[in-house]
Amino acid sequence: MLKKVSLAVALVLSINANAFEKLEKIVLSGPVASVSHPLIHMVSTGALDDVAKKVEFKLWKNPDELRALTIKNGADFIAVPSNVGANLYNKGVDIQLLNISVWGILGMITRDKTLKTLADFKGKKIAMPFRADMPDILFEEIAKAQGMNPKKDFDLQYMSSPFDAMQMLIMRRVDHALLAEPAISIALKKTGSFPLKIIAPDLYRSADLQKEWGETFKVEAKIPQAGMAVVGDMIQNKHIIKRFNEEYAKSLKWYKNNPKKAGKLTVETIPMLDAGGVTNSIKHVQLNTVSAQDAKKDLEFFYGILEKNNPKTIGGKLPNESFYYKNNK
Repeated sequence: MLKKVSLAVALVLSINANAFEKLEKIVLSGPVASVSHPLIHMVSTGALDDVAKKVEFKLWKNPDELRALTIKNGADFIAVPSNVGANLYNKGVDIQLLNISVWGILGMITRDKTLKTLADFKGKKIAMPFRADMPDILFEEIAKAQGMNPKKDFDLQYMSSPFDAMQMLIMRRVDHALLAEPAISIALKKTGSFPLKIIAPDLYRSADLQKEWGETFKVEAKIPQAGMAVVGDMIQNKHIIKRFNEEYAKSLKWYKNNPKKAGKLTVETIPMLDAGGVTNSIKHVQLNTVSAQDAKKDLEFFYGILEKNNPKTIGGKLPNESFYYKNNK
């Protein structure tokens, strides 16, 4: 009997040891935008060295690359616009939303300092990144709710990325653009338009889309725009997900509290960015890590508006309960 008990104990210990055996590699992925920057800090500090022999950051440059990474299991944890996460889930992709960390990142930038609201841009040519994805979607929903026709009342010039739109501004091929941070701050820096004490800046911050959203829909001036998701086989690894959530929250806090160091660190991995621009952008972004479960009410309000007006953007319907990862508490 004693021998059987000893064997059982040994088996349990063996199972537990194997359960926490380090993986060969974990891939973290995201865009150039702020949501990814804590991932870079996690890699540089070895935050997940206790669960993986190698941790790698992989950049996705546009929503098509994001979709390819998730479908082909090219990443384990990936930064996603919230609508894209829902869309992929509703199309059968193995993905669960872990958190929302970006609640405000989009704004208008212009050469005309008299333009203050979205409605002021009627009739203007606007550089717009990512047709039918987050920037375009939010612009369209706010414009519609304010009684405007986004396709007729504005001359939208679609770009493949925020940085293409930024270059159009810098080269004076357009006078207005909708950009995500840190592209706004980088554009201001490259044109000598900040700090504010500059007598005649070339570009100005204008309408804040989060503020416009709040005023238009009578809610808080924040939008659950982007967060982290877990993909593929990693969904089953509760221990590593727990460790990821812990370290992402720590790195996001570090990022917010150390803007100069964060700017320098970020450009070491994403050299197309500008350290000073990244540093300046941090105070203009609403960053707050909220678990998917706790963000569900805000997400479903946002998804509900999209389902009513443009259901294709979320895969035709609100995602069900299984989309929202449940933390083990």
